[in-house]
Formats: sequence, structure tokens, C-alpha cells
Amino acid sequence: MCGTRDTAALLIVAVSGYHMSFLQHETEIRIGCFLGIFIIIAVMENVVPRRPLIVKKSLRWFGNLSVQLVNGVIPRLLFPILPVGMAALWTQKGWGLLNTVPLPATAAILLSLLVLDMAIYAQHVLFHRIYFFWRIHRMHHTDMDLDLTSALRFHPLEIMISLLIKMAVVAALGPPAVAVFIFEVILNGMAMFNHGNFRIPARPDNLLRRIVVTPDMHLVHHSIVRQESNHNFGFNLSWWDRLFGTYQAEPEAGREGMIIGLTGFLDVRYARFGKMILNPFEKGDRA
Repeated sequence: MCGTRDTAALLIVAVSGYHMSFLQHETEIRIGCFLGIFIIIAVMENVVPRRPLIVKKSLRWFGNLSVQLVNGVIPRLLFPILPVGMAALWTQKGWGLLNTVPLPATAAILLSLLVLDMAIYAQHVLFHRIYFFWRIHRMHHTDMDLDLTSALRFHPLEIMISLLIKMAVVAALGPPAVAVFIFEVILNGMAMFNHGNFRIPARPDNLLRRIVVTPDMHLVHHSIVRQESNHNFGFNLSWWDRLFGTYQAEPEAGREGMIIGLTGFLDVRYARFGKMILNPFEKGDRA
């Protein structure tokens, strides 16, 4: 989903073994991939929309993008090291499982991508199962529409907790820094993809969701029906939902008929930045 030049550069880095050289251009690649994917999905949402939007788009986008801006700044202010940097340091020190077990570079990268993706799936389940975490995560589910900006709508507290979980996995696993970087770029892009409000024909969708989470698959997770929203937790690979029994193919009310959102929060005011930030501290829906 990144540009051809960026994808080729990442592959050359992985194959050649110069895993650290990409750090010189990490920010540029991240921004380039984010903007490229954002624009492509935004165009698709206008060309082949899945559902009509309920809330005024300008209101939702301002709130969701404002949250993303805060989430992009806070970790860099509060954390002395982030997952990619931690992975690089662990490699230098020889710490972590993959730095003590000799594996070919490609195998280490692929294994790291799988473990990190399963960890994000497990974290998502945890945020639905434990009430303390649910209070923080539910802001994401108060969005009454679903589009690519919904992928950016996570409370800053959730971003920080997620970062700590990811860093714990990196510390234990000791993955190559390039694998952590690739994973973060893919995760960001896939989150925008599977929250996208665009239509994929049924046959390609059924084929795609055997491997990755598609927009129609993730749509079920944002149903107002609690039994349905406790399914389809994956963001990238769809295998974990199938493997652990949390997969649901369709919402009972149908893709066009289902209601998106959260009981007790079906009001446009929850699309405003201030209400989103205060959401964990309000009374309301229980997981």
C-alpha cells in the first residue's frame, strides 16, 4: 500500500541485512505511506460508498483528526524510546528471544510480524473484556459512522497503554527493528482500510477476508448489538478471529440495516473532540 519506491526500499533493507539504514528516513516513509493510503481510501469512499453517513462529515473528521494529532505528539513527549528504537537497542544488546535464537533475517521478520499482529488482536480482546480498559476503548465505538478517520479515533490513554503493551512484546521477542517498523506502517494502513466506508464486491471480499480483515468484516465489530461487537477483533490478519472463535461473517440486521455506535452514546455531540477526550470518565455503556 506504500508507494513502489518505498516498498522496494524496505525489501532491499530486509534482504541485504542493513536493518538500521531505514531509520534515517523513518519519518518520511511513515508520512508518505499514511498520506498515500489516506488519499486512496478517501477517493474510494466517494466513488463506491458502502453506507450513507449519519453525522456531518466535517464534524466527525475535525474531531477524529484532532485526536490523531494529539496521539501523534503525546508518545514522543512522554516516552524516551518507542518500539522501533527499542528493537534497535535490543538488537545491539543481544536481548530478547530472537536475538538469542539464530534465524535467517527473513524468517525473523516474518515471525515478528505474526507475533506482533497476534498481540494486537489479544490486546483488542482485552480492551473489550476488562471493564477498566473498555472505558478507555469505548470512545472508538461511539463513532456513529464508520470511515477511514474512525481508524484514528482512539483515546490518548489507549494509545499509551497500547504502546506499553507493544514495547513489552518487543522486549520479550527481540524482533528486528525493521520488522517493527514495517508492522507499524502496515497496521496503520490496514486500520484505515478496514474502517473504510467503501464497497468491495462479495466475491473478492470473501477471498480477501480469508487472509486480511476487510471493511465488511470489521463493520460487524462496530455494531450496536453487543454480541456482534464482541467479534472480529483483528485489524490486519483475519486468522486470529477464526482461530480463537471470535469470527462472525455478517451482522444479523445486514450490512446496510445495522446500527453503528454504542448504546447511550447515540448523539452527534460525541463526535466533538472535547466529548471524546472526556468519554472514559462518563457514565454509560458496559462491555
